[in-house]
Amino acid sequence: MPETLDAVDAKILDLIQHDAGLSVAEIAERVGLSSSPCWRRIKRLEDAGVIQRRVTILDRERLGLNFEVYCTVKLSLPTRDNLDAFETAITKLHEVVQCATVTGSADYELRIVTRDMHAFDNFLRDQILSLGLVSNIESRIVIRAVKNTTAAPLGLISPYVSSQG
Repeated sequence: MPETLDAVDAKILDLIQHDAGLSVAEIAERVGLSSSPCWRRIKRLEDAGVIQRRVTILDRERLGLNFEVYCTVKLSLPTRDNLDAFETAITKLHEVVQCATVTGSADYELRIVTRDMHAFDNFLRDQILSLGLVSNIESRIVIRAVKNTTAAPLGLISPYVSSQG
């Protein structure tokens, strides 16, 4: 069952998901609370699992990680053991930043980030295909990201939230 949020909770979540570095005092001021009640709300949202973790988003291009690819992956034989083996292997591969099971003709959709085309080719050959579980991979290279956000669309659950980005 989803956590029940009031307008203040939703505003707190909106602020945090756009800037996890805000202090409790800054958040409290922006939502019209004092620090202690604001901290208690944040703590309740963390304890309920609504706030899973707080992260820093890095500029991949400045780090030389300019190459992004979406790959659909079909397993040779999608048995429970093969699905589990593939998922276990994928969780250990740093280049895979997202992995989802999907409907349709493929079993998985991967989002892969690496340095360049050659690093991607090596990754496919040495990491994915060497698993011996894959029958087909279709890759789509990202030319330009049009929208890239980690923010949950809080406006869909609360009319009180005005998105900042």
